[in-house]
Amino acid sequence: MSISKDIAENSDLVGVNKLGQGKPIRIDWKRVFFILLGIGLFFGIYYSPPWAAAIDPLGVSFELSREAKGALAVFGLAAVWWVFEVVPIGVTSLLIGTLQALYLIRDPKVAFKDFMDPSVLFIFGSLVIGMVFTKTGLTKRLAYKMLSIIGERTSMIYLGCFVMTALLTHLMAHTAVAATMFPLLMAIHALYTDEEGPTRFGRGLFIGMAYVAGAGSIITLLGAARGAVALGFYKDIMHVDISFFQLTMYMFPIGWLMVFLLWAFFMLVCKPEKDRIVGLKERAKSMYSGLGKWTKDEILVVAIVFSVILIIALKNFVPALAKLDKTGILLLSTISFFVLNILSLKDLEDIPWNIVLLFSGAMSIGFCLWDTGAAKWLAINWLQLFKDSSGVVFILGMAFFVMIMTNFIMNVAAIAISLPVALVIAPYLGVAGEVILFSALLTAGMPFLLLVGAAPNAIAYSSKQFTPGQFFLYGVPASILLMGVVWLAITVIWPLMGMAVKIPVAG
Repeated sequence: MSISKDIAENSDLVGVNKLGQGKPIRIDWKRVFFILLGIGLFFGIYYSPPWAAAIDPLGVSFELSREAKGALAVFGLAAVWWVFEVVPIGVTSLLIGTLQALYLIRDPKVAFKDFMDPSVLFIFGSLVIGMVFTKTGLTKRLAYKMLSIIGERTSMIYLGCFVMTALLTHLMAHTAVAATMFPLLMAIHALYTDEEGPTRFGRGLFIGMAYVAGAGSIITLLGAARGAVALGFYKDIMHVDISFFQLTMYMFPIGWLMVFLLWAFFMLVCKPEKDRIVGLKERAKSMYSGLGKWTKDEILVVAIVFSVILIIALKNFVPALAKLDKTGILLLSTISFFVLNILSLKDLEDIPWNIVLLFSGAMSIGFCLWDTGAAKWLAINWLQLFKDSSGVVFILGMAFFVMIMTNFIMNVAAIAISLPVALVIAPYLGVAGEVILFSALLTAGMPFLLLVGAAPNAIAYSSKQFTPGQFFLYGVPASILLMGVVWLAITVIWPLMGMAVKIPVAG
């Protein structure tokens, strides 16, 4: 066969048919548009003329430096690419570090060091716990037992999963809870349908789990690090010590109100295709019995995970344990699983590294906004808009800022940049500092818009039941619902519970 004949017969491989005509190339114009939009935002912000300085309530001026403007530029590009997933979300995270290094926004060593921040490794360890639950069969035990109790109605399955998620966040970090619940929900969804691909039920189940993990985590100091840090921060500024039980008392009704409202919300926007899964209760009982006795690996995993959770929880109460790092404690469980041959190298290769990279980038852009002063510049400019408003509007404005920022940067950082400014303005509007603190903690725990807002969001995304764009679209009405609950808390619920919302106006 001649070379020319061979090329002609295989021309389809190079995009040319036998007549020499070019094959049509399909271009995803929507993807191209959002790629260019992100790039345009970056260059538009970075090369724009200098922006006006922010003036804080004490009259101190905060200039927006070149580096800070660069941080906002990276922030804009990442937000667009993450929401519309023009490339894998982990790849967008790599671009965050790359742009900081290339445009000298931060020292490359600093920008990329954030990719291995302890918080990222904590998420890695939490994902490993979820994986080991699945491998040993503990997930199926939990799923079948729960379903045998809840029954066949999909609305009750939603509620049961949400309540279980919220309860667990009272005792352990919401990241670990999401990693534990994830394989359980996968097992439940497998019983719901034999077909591959997303369903409305699956979408509601996983997004709902992520949202509820946030709602539950505000109730105690064990649900997330943000609570303990914020209380310490408040004590330093206001010289007022708020106890663990005082926090729980005020947050309990709000957190559980959100859990049940989110259940109603997902029953409305993600109503399951089936009202019930016929025969599920008996099937679940039978399948649970079929699992037989607990294996050695299952017992070891429960013992290890329980020990880790107990030690992390006791850190808040036992001075001798206070200095132990929670990430180090959690990673001991990861190491133990491999030492005891419960996990192998193949399991390590199955870690969803796209999710790990997502949070690596989120930490990097969060610290970038913080270190360059861009986040503080945003906070001051935003809160200054409300300095002449009523007390309630001011509190809502501050809570809204924290809610938006916590979708992009660490919730602790979102609180840290907004609280000092808010607490300076508050006395002049007759607003008590306590209500400022609790409102900030409330919205900081529930980032409903972006996957990078919280680890449970990203873990839920691993289910492949929804896209980042769908997550964002559901997050808009859910965030409006959250702001409604904040208003209800500061005008009705907390005053009835004895919280001081108004104080005499400062002279």
